[in-house]
Amino acid sequence: MIIDLLANAHLYYNQGPLFKKAFDYLANTDFSKVEKGKYELDGTNLFAIVNEYDTISPESEQMESHKKYIDIQYIISGAERIGHDFLQQQTPSKPYDDEKDFMLWGEKPAFFSVIKAGMFAVFFPHDLHMPNIMIDNATYVKKVVIKVAVG
Repeated sequence: MIIDLLANAHLYYNQGPLFKKAFDYLANTDFSKVEKGKYELDGTNLFAIVNEYDTISPESEQMESHKKYIDIQYIISGAERIGHDFLQQQTPSKPYDDEKDFMLWGEKPAFFSVIKAGMFAVFFPHDLHMPNIMIDNATYVKKVVIKVAVG
């Protein structure tokens, strides 16, 4: 996993051309004019999902992971906590759904990070993550998740 500021995105262009395209989209898009929804950037290889929500309590949440896509989660406005762990010997609580590209994990996160506006987190298939978690109280967040096809 990677957590950084969008201003440092150029440091990750070496992850491949889809990463560069994703970060260029984040840097050059006025998200105040982008509605919630899914936006194709390069067919099924690269697409963005813009979402707005209030952060939630972690008690009833589970960590997730993906196999087909890497997540780049960028906070447009607001802030949230994201729980993390590394995929090791855990057993999924919900088996992998190939159509929706996700599985759930019942273990609690090993640690949390606070992600604020202008920051992004990258989650690879071996990274378990629990996004959308409140910091102190529920607050509004606008976020874009870019799905990058695993090479």
